[in-house]
Amino acid sequence: MNDTSPAAALAPLLTPQGWDLLGSLPPYDESQALSLSESLRAAGHDPALVAAALTQQRLRSRAAAKFGDFAQQMLFTPDGLEQATRLAVSAHHAARYAAAGVHRVADLGCGIGGDALALAGLGLDVLAVERDEPTAALATVNLMPFEDARVLCADALSVDLEAEGVDAVFADPARRAGGRRLTDPEQWSPRLSEVLALLGRVDAVGVKVAPGIDHALLPSDAHVQWVSVDGEVVEAGIWCGPLAPEGPGRSALVLSTGADGEPRARRLTDPACTDPSAAPEQLEPVSSTAQIGELLLEPDGAAIRAGLVAELARRTASRPVGTRIAYLTGDTLPEASLAPFLRCWRVREVLPLNLKALRARVRERGIGRLEIHKRGLPVSPDALRASLRLKGDGAETWVATRVGVRDEHDRGAVLVVEPVPAER
Repeated sequence: MNDTSPAAALAPLLTPQGWDLLGSLPPYDESQALSLSESLRAAGHDPALVAAALTQQRLRSRAAAKFGDFAQQMLFTPDGLEQATRLAVSAHHAARYAAAGVHRVADLGCGIGGDALALAGLGLDVLAVERDEPTAALATVNLMPFEDARVLCADALSVDLEAEGVDAVFADPARRAGGRRLTDPEQWSPRLSEVLALLGRVDAVGVKVAPGIDHALLPSDAHVQWVSVDGEVVEAGIWCGPLAPEGPGRSALVLSTGADGEPRARRLTDPACTDPSAAPEQLEPVSSTAQIGELLLEPDGAAIRAGLVAELARRTASRPVGTRIAYLTGDTLPEASLAPFLRCWRVREVLPLNLKALRARVRERGIGRLEIHKRGLPVSPDALRASLRLKGDGAETWVATRVGVRDEHDRGAVLVVEPVPAER
């Protein structure tokens, strides 16, 4: 049976002729793709090779957001690109291994080789293991610039780590099957328990896991870090042994791009939490809208996932606006070191969530542009915006949320806010 997978479709490129054609193509331009395809075919190039080359250029264009300039020398599949770790994140992974003083890292389930590339880039000896043969071939191409990186096509758990001289492991288990996302770590491939069991064979083990993982499933003697990039939560990582110099606990790593285009990295931890499997502390919220302060603070998603909202509340002298609601309110601007972890608004008004009254406000103030955020309410911002009949030159920002302790009579509130500049 012929292999029709996306990875196998790249086979025409894994020849001198295919590689030369790919290298000769201009940067991908959607408006020129059809005419370029026709001209290449007219020049005598095989249609399958042309299709593979143009598909690859399109994927490389998309991959630039994850891999920067490296993308132009790599090969991708759509799924491989989607699942690959961003280079900015994998660089932090690799830094843990370099700081731990390990020498040979086995990247189990390496996919197209994104994390292996970052490890090799720091001078580590890398054994990249991938059981899917076409994907392993792509990883081989992507790791060609690094002499100390080798790809092995094998099942992740079949590798004889001792015989291979491996003293550290990184694993990124497959978390999809049949097109659906698997939430149970014991359904991942390999299973989370199987990866963590490798601690009996090597001292340093790191595992990339889904950011929504249940805290109760996390090992109590590991450090778990949730990561966001430009406001999007992308992963959590379990770090064991010498890969966790900060000790057991949980933290949030916020990566962002500064106004100067330079990357920024900030880390937040709760020094009181030494068990990542412990349930996050629940704080007493304000009791009514009358207790809403001058400011509304929205923690970054990585801090929320890591259970660090209570730590942020303590350090900002603020309280949640409602039970299990990750908005905080207070009267004092956060210190500058906390700015990467908090979006800050100044509260101008607090309104009841009443459609008739909100329509009247929109009409009277001539509001034509409305930004709506929400938490804890069965309200769709798009549906609410459509029902308000916006018209005019005015603009406002609203936050629809539940306030106080939840009960059956709770209908929520709308906070009219304006952003506090980050450069405060």
